[in-house]
Amino acid sequence: MVRMIMHGCNGRMGQMITGIVDRDDEIRIVAGVDINDKQLNDYPVFKSINDVNVEADVVVDFGATVAIDNLLSWCKNTKTPCVVCTTGLSEEQIANVSKTAESVAMLRSANMSLGINTLIKLLKDAANVFAPAGFDVEVVEKHHKMKLDAPSGTAIALADAVNEARNNEYTYVYDRSGRRQVRDEKEIGISAVRGGTIVGEHDVIFAGEDEVITFSHTAYSRAVFAKGAIQAAKFLYNKEPGLYTMADVVK
Repeated sequence: MVRMIMHGCNGRMGQMITGIVDRDDEIRIVAGVDINDKQLNDYPVFKSINDVNVEADVVVDFGATVAIDNLLSWCKNTKTPCVVCTTGLSEEQIANVSKTAESVAMLRSANMSLGINTLIKLLKDAANVFAPAGFDVEVVEKHHKMKLDAPSGTAIALADAVNEARNNEYTYVYDRSGRRQVRDEKEIGISAVRGGTIVGEHDVIFAGEDEVITFSHTAYSRAVFAKGAIQAAKFLYNKEPGLYTMADVVK
Protein backbone atom coordinates (compact mmCIF):
# COMPACT_ATOMS: atom_id res chain seq x y z
CA MET A 1 0.00 0.00 0.00
CA VAL A 2 1.47 3.34 -1.08
CA ARG A 3 1.07 6.09 1.51
CA MET A 4 0.49 9.45 -0.12
CA ILE A 5 0.42 13.11 0.92
CA MET A 6 -1.94 15.27 -1.13
CA HIS A 7 -0.35 18.72 -1.45
CA GLY A 8 -3.16 21.14 -2.31
CA CYS A 9 -5.75 18.71 -0.99
CA ASN A 10 -8.68 21.14 -0.70
CA GLY A 11 -8.41 22.46 -4.24
CA ARG A 12 -10.46 21.19 -7.15
CA MET A 13 -7.85 18.66 -8.28
CA GLY A 14 -6.96 17.67 -4.74
CA GLN A 15 -10.54 16.73 -3.99
CA MET A 16 -10.92 14.86 -7.27
CA ILE A 17 -7.78 12.84 -6.58
CA THR A 18 -9.03 12.15 -3.06
CA GLY A 19 -12.25 10.68 -4.43
CA ILE A 20 -10.43 8.42 -6.89
CA VAL A 21 -7.90 7.24 -4.29
CA ASP A 22 -10.78 6.28 -2.00
CA ARG A 23 -11.73 3.63 -4.57
CA ASP A 24 -8.16 2.37 -5.13
CA ASP A 25 -6.88 -0.50 -3.00
CA GLU A 26 -3.21 0.13 -3.89
CA ILE A 27 -2.83 3.65 -2.50
CA ARG A 28 -4.24 5.80 0.31
CA ILE A 29 -3.89 9.41 1.40
CA VAL A 30 -2.41 9.68 4.90
CA ALA A 31 -2.28 13.49 5.07
CA GLY A 32 -3.22 16.60 3.15
CA VAL A 33 -1.64 20.04 2.92
CA ASP A 34 -3.57 23.19 2.09
CA ILE A 35 -3.47 26.85 3.10
CA ASN A 36 -7.17 26.30 3.84
CA ASP A 37 -6.56 23.59 6.44
CA LYS A 38 -10.19 22.64 6.90
CA GLN A 39 -10.56 18.86 7.12
CA LEU A 40 -12.92 17.85 4.32
CA ASN A 41 -12.02 14.15 4.25
CA ASP A 42 -10.92 11.42 6.63
CA TYR A 43 -7.23 12.36 6.64
CA PRO A 44 -5.56 15.15 8.65
CA VAL A 45 -4.89 18.45 6.87
CA PHE A 46 -1.93 20.73 7.61
CA LYS A 47 -1.39 24.34 6.62
CA SER A 48 2.24 23.69 5.59
CA ILE A 49 4.18 20.64 4.46
CA ASN A 50 6.59 21.40 7.32
CA ASP A 51 3.80 20.67 9.81
CA VAL A 52 3.10 17.14 8.54
CA ASN A 53 3.79 14.61 11.30
CA VAL A 54 2.80 11.35 9.57
CA GLU A 55 5.00 9.05 7.50
CA ALA A 56 4.44 8.86 3.76
CA ASP A 57 5.96 7.24 0.68
CA VAL A 58 5.18 9.91 -1.91
CA VAL A 59 3.73 13.41 -2.34
CA VAL A 60 1.38 14.46 -5.14
CA ASP A 61 1.50 18.22 -5.67
CA PHE A 62 -1.42 20.15 -7.11
CA GLY A 63 -0.75 23.24 -5.03
CA ALA A 64 0.22 26.84 -5.79
CA THR A 65 3.46 27.92 -7.45
CA VAL A 66 4.42 29.96 -4.37
CA ALA A 67 4.56 26.77 -2.30
CA ILE A 68 6.75 24.68 -4.59
CA ASP A 69 10.19 25.71 -3.30
CA ASN A 70 9.27 24.91 0.29
CA LEU A 71 7.82 21.57 -0.82
CA LEU A 72 10.98 20.66 -2.74
CA SER A 73 13.14 21.50 0.26
CA TRP A 74 10.99 19.27 2.48
CA CYS A 75 11.11 16.40 -0.02
CA LYS A 76 14.89 16.65 -0.22
CA ASN A 77 15.30 16.69 3.57
CA THR A 78 12.89 13.80 4.18
CA LYS A 79 13.84 11.83 1.03
CA THR A 80 10.17 11.67 0.03
CA PRO A 81 9.51 11.30 -3.73
CA CYS A 82 7.17 13.84 -5.30
CA VAL A 83 4.89 14.05 -8.33
CA VAL A 84 4.91 17.72 -9.33
CA CYS A 85 1.67 18.53 -11.16
CA THR A 86 1.49 22.26 -10.47
CA THR A 87 1.78 24.29 -13.69
CA GLY A 88 3.06 27.79 -14.30
CA LEU A 89 6.42 27.23 -12.60
CA SER A 90 9.20 29.74 -13.28
CA GLU A 91 12.43 28.69 -14.94
CA GLU A 92 14.12 28.90 -11.54
CA GLN A 93 11.51 26.63 -9.97
CA ILE A 94 11.81 24.11 -12.80
CA ALA A 95 15.58 24.12 -12.30
CA ASN A 96 14.97 23.54 -8.58
CA VAL A 97 12.88 20.46 -9.40
CA SER A 98 15.79 19.09 -11.44
CA LYS A 99 18.26 19.89 -8.66
CA THR A 100 16.08 18.18 -6.05
CA ALA A 101 15.90 15.10 -8.29
CA GLU A 102 19.61 14.56 -7.65
CA SER A 103 18.70 13.60 -4.08
CA VAL A 104 15.21 12.09 -4.33
CA ALA A 105 12.92 10.76 -7.07
CA MET A 106 10.87 13.52 -8.73
CA LEU A 107 8.32 13.27 -11.52
CA ARG A 108 7.22 16.33 -13.44
CA SER A 109 5.11 16.56 -16.58
CA ALA A 110 3.25 19.54 -18.00
CA ASN A 111 0.23 17.29 -18.44
CA MET A 112 -0.56 14.06 -16.62
CA SER A 113 -2.89 12.48 -19.19
CA LEU A 114 -2.05 9.38 -21.20
CA GLY A 115 -3.43 10.98 -24.37
CA ILE A 116 -1.25 14.08 -24.22
CA ASN A 117 1.90 12.07 -23.55
CA THR A 118 1.14 9.81 -26.51
CA LEU A 119 0.51 12.91 -28.63
CA ILE A 120 3.95 14.24 -27.70
CA LYS A 121 5.52 11.11 -29.16
CA LEU A 122 3.49 11.44 -32.37
CA LEU A 123 4.39 15.11 -32.81
CA LYS A 124 8.10 14.33 -32.86
CA ASP A 125 7.57 12.02 -35.83
CA ALA A 126 5.22 14.47 -37.54
CA ALA A 127 7.68 17.36 -37.16
CA ASN A 128 10.34 15.46 -39.06
CA VAL A 129 7.91 14.90 -41.94
CA PHE A 130 6.23 18.29 -42.19
CA ALA A 131 8.93 20.77 -41.13
CA PRO A 132 11.34 19.91 -43.98
CA ALA A 133 8.39 20.26 -46.36
CA GLY A 134 7.90 23.89 -45.25
CA PHE A 135 4.81 23.49 -43.09
CA ASP A 136 4.19 26.23 -40.49
CA VAL A 137 3.48 25.17 -36.91
CA GLU A 138 0.91 26.73 -34.60
CA VAL A 139 -0.36 25.66 -31.18
CA VAL A 140 -3.78 26.76 -29.90
CA GLU A 141 -4.92 25.91 -26.38
CA LYS A 142 -8.23 26.55 -24.63
CA HIS A 143 -8.95 26.42 -20.91
CA HIS A 144 -11.50 27.58 -18.36
CA LYS A 145 -11.63 31.21 -17.30
CA MET A 146 -10.17 30.49 -13.84
CA LYS A 147 -6.83 29.20 -15.15
CA LEU A 148 -4.06 31.58 -14.09
CA ASP A 149 -1.15 30.76 -16.40
CA ALA A 150 -1.13 31.32 -20.14
CA PRO A 151 -0.11 29.69 -22.34
CA SER A 152 -0.62 26.36 -20.60
CA GLY A 153 2.31 24.18 -19.65
CA THR A 154 0.89 21.54 -21.97
CA ALA A 155 0.94 23.93 -24.93
CA ILE A 156 4.60 24.64 -24.26
CA ALA A 157 5.31 20.91 -23.96
CA LEU A 158 3.67 20.26 -27.33
CA ALA A 159 5.68 23.05 -28.94
CA ASP A 160 8.81 21.70 -27.28
CA ALA A 161 8.15 18.25 -28.75
CA VAL A 162 8.19 19.73 -32.26
CA ASN A 163 11.16 21.97 -31.52
CA GLU A 164 13.29 19.25 -29.96
CA ALA A 165 12.66 16.98 -32.94
CA ARG A 166 14.02 19.75 -35.17
CA ASN A 167 17.13 20.50 -33.09
CA ASN A 168 15.51 23.55 -31.45
CA GLU A 169 15.45 25.58 -34.66
CA TYR A 170 12.19 27.33 -33.79
CA THR A 171 11.47 30.40 -31.67
CA TYR A 172 8.11 30.87 -29.91
CA VAL A 173 5.77 33.79 -30.58
CA TYR A 174 2.98 34.43 -28.06
CA ASP A 175 1.49 37.67 -29.37
CA ARG A 176 1.46 39.16 -32.86
CA SER A 177 -0.68 42.20 -32.04
CA GLY A 178 2.30 44.58 -32.00
CA ARG A 179 3.93 43.16 -35.11
CA ARG A 180 3.32 44.12 -38.74
CA GLN A 181 5.48 41.64 -40.58
CA VAL A 182 5.29 38.38 -42.44
CA ARG A 183 5.38 35.28 -40.30
CA ASP A 184 8.87 33.82 -39.91
CA GLU A 185 9.08 30.22 -41.11
CA LYS A 186 11.12 29.28 -38.04
CA GLU A 187 8.58 30.35 -35.45
CA ILE A 188 5.88 28.47 -33.58
CA GLY A 189 2.88 30.60 -32.70
CA ILE A 190 1.27 29.72 -29.37
CA SER A 191 -2.21 31.10 -28.65
CA ALA A 192 -4.29 30.88 -25.47
CA VAL A 193 -8.07 31.05 -25.11
CA ARG A 194 -9.72 31.45 -21.70
CA GLY A 195 -13.44 31.09 -21.10
CA GLY A 196 -16.27 29.27 -19.41
CA THR A 197 -15.58 25.81 -18.02
CA ILE A 198 -13.37 24.39 -20.79
CA VAL A 199 -11.36 21.62 -19.14
CA GLY A 200 -8.61 21.59 -21.74
CA GLU A 201 -8.27 21.59 -25.52
CA HIS A 202 -5.01 21.57 -27.47
CA ASP A 203 -4.52 21.75 -31.23
CA VAL A 204 -1.15 21.50 -32.97
CA ILE A 205 -1.51 22.73 -36.54
CA PHE A 206 0.88 21.94 -39.38
CA ALA A 207 -0.14 24.36 -42.13
CA GLY A 208 1.32 23.86 -45.59
CA GLU A 209 0.36 24.93 -49.07
CA ASP A 210 -3.06 23.54 -49.91
CA GLU A 211 -3.26 21.20 -46.89
CA VAL A 212 -3.49 21.42 -43.13
CA ILE A 213 -2.90 18.63 -40.63
CA THR A 214 -4.18 19.16 -37.08
CA PHE A 215 -3.41 17.03 -34.04
CA SER A 216 -6.08 17.56 -31.38
CA HIS A 217 -6.59 16.51 -27.79
CA THR A 218 -9.68 17.29 -25.71
CA ALA A 219 -10.07 16.58 -22.01
CA TYR A 220 -13.73 16.30 -21.03
CA SER A 221 -13.02 15.90 -17.32
CA ARG A 222 -10.20 16.68 -14.92
CA ALA A 223 -10.39 13.04 -13.93
CA VAL A 224 -7.91 12.20 -16.71
CA PHE A 225 -5.27 14.30 -14.96
CA ALA A 226 -6.16 12.93 -11.54
CA LYS A 227 -5.89 9.32 -12.69
CA GLY A 228 -2.56 10.04 -14.33
CA ALA A 229 -1.22 11.65 -11.14
CA ILE A 230 -2.24 8.61 -9.10
CA GLN A 231 -0.53 6.24 -11.54
CA ALA A 232 2.55 8.45 -11.36
CA ALA A 233 2.55 8.25 -7.57
CA LYS A 234 2.43 4.45 -7.70
CA PHE A 235 5.23 4.47 -10.26
CA LEU A 236 7.44 6.71 -8.12
CA TYR A 237 7.12 4.51 -5.04
CA ASN A 238 10.60 3.26 -4.05
CA LYS A 239 12.22 4.71 -7.17
CA GLU A 240 15.87 5.79 -7.10
CA PRO A 241 16.68 9.53 -7.20
CA GLY A 242 16.20 11.03 -10.63
CA LEU A 243 13.91 13.18 -12.73
CA TYR A 244 11.08 11.16 -14.27
CA THR A 245 8.22 12.10 -16.59
CA MET A 246 4.89 10.58 -17.65
CA ALA A 247 6.75 9.08 -20.59
CA ASP A 248 8.38 6.74 -18.04
CA VAL A 249 4.98 5.86 -16.58
CA VAL A 250 3.34 4.98 -19.88
CA LYS A 251 6.16 2.87 -21.33
